[in-house]
Amino acid sequence: MATTPLGIPELTPQFRRRRVENWLLLGFLYATFYMTRYNYTAAAPTLADILGWKNTDLGIFETLMPLVYGLAVVFNGPLADKFGGKKAFLFGSVGVIIMNLLFGIASFAVVAPAVWEGTGMARHVVTPTVLRFGMSGGMLLTLMAIVWSLNGYFQSFGALSIVKVNAQWFHVRERGTFSGIFGVLIRFGLILAFQGVPLILLFFPWQYTFWIPGIVVTVLLILNWFLMEDSPKQAGLGEFDTGDEIDPDDKPLPLKAILAKVFGSRITWTIAAASMMIGFVRRSVVDAWWPKYFVDVYGADRTAFATYLPYVVATWGIAIAGIAGGFVFGIASDKKFGGRRAPMIAFGFLGMAGILALFGISDALNFGPLAAASWLVLLSFCVNGAHGLIGGAASMDFGGKKAAATAAGMFDGVQYLAGAFVGIGVGYITTTWGWGPWHWAPIPFALVGVWLMSRIWNVVPKGKARH
Repeated sequence: MATTPLGIPELTPQFRRRRVENWLLLGFLYATFYMTRYNYTAAAPTLADILGWKNTDLGIFETLMPLVYGLAVVFNGPLADKFGGKKAFLFGSVGVIIMNLLFGIASFAVVAPAVWEGTGMARHVVTPTVLRFGMSGGMLLTLMAIVWSLNGYFQSFGALSIVKVNAQWFHVRERGTFSGIFGVLIRFGLILAFQGVPLILLFFPWQYTFWIPGIVVTVLLILNWFLMEDSPKQAGLGEFDTGDEIDPDDKPLPLKAILAKVFGSRITWTIAAASMMIGFVRRSVVDAWWPKYFVDVYGADRTAFATYLPYVVATWGIAIAGIAGGFVFGIASDKKFGGRRAPMIAFGFLGMAGILALFGISDALNFGPLAAASWLVLLSFCVNGAHGLIGGAASMDFGGKKAAATAAGMFDGVQYLAGAFVGIGVGYITTTWGWGPWHWAPIPFALVGVWLMSRIWNVVPKGKARH
């Protein structure tokens, strides 16, 4: 097969069309996974209002879901490599639909919402939520937390599956750019959650913020069932040379070999540690908690987020900046650094540390909610640029097409395990000391990330040509 000057096989128009079709089906399903995960974060201020929850109660969800997700992606990665991305994704989709349905059903237990008085951090419950079926507030919270934790388990199949499938459709020298597209999907899913949920709340009760996204996943599940394929070969296009390590046959690797390939490498452990550092920043600021921050610090009306300008700026800005970061970081790692991911990831960590410091100073000087939204946007550029490279490129680079899901599970898993610590930590800190420390706490983790990337600065995957 003819190749381009970069060593990428020349693609036929038929192959390109089929890959775009496959990628869009897979990608939109993955985006709706984000919608059915972060719908909780977007609805959290409303849930807290109705059910009388404090930030420590909200932190339980932001701890248990990432904890279950983080463990699940590590253990389910080898399963996705063994059974294929399509089967894994469809299985996960069914579970996500059921868990979002069950979470919304909790609304039937509420007779009357909690009554609050006061403003900001001084706001407190004067009359608890009245519940049916003899339930206490603690019992309802426990049941909802269990359901949302199970949602985390099924959500884990999304990242594993998309990386597993696309490792077979994309050459190693396209994967940095792919990480940019990967970032588009993440940001699109977050727009669906953070902008779609407030719009739903304008017209429907809170439970529909879980039921409507579940319906959307159902539609895309059906489309992927019939139209998406694991590999070019299964789509009738023959074998595609991805540029991974040379393998004498096309048989799936035994489970033991998959685990050894990923977990036996110093490089993959270093990347995993860096992913954990991203988790501390991402889950504490840019992907969670900031809607509640606007409520507590700036008195935003939780029922009118859809029209609250700083919230809208943050929602769309975080999305657009995240997309831009994904493409800039990914293309630069391909073109400027010859497939080396570490330099751009290190740049992202430096940016995170600087922006968080400026964000903290901005709030200390009372620059206001629009300034806060702007810092969130800039932070998203760095966080999602670095995250896209680790989740979308490095997992395919160092797992190869036979162990990509296991590598993705390792990298994504430790990031969410870090997020589990963040959830309960942010809830406790903000309840006890307010939002002042929120900006500063993640900075040391970003600096550790810079150091980790310096350890593998010149590393590229085996089998990749060096130009």
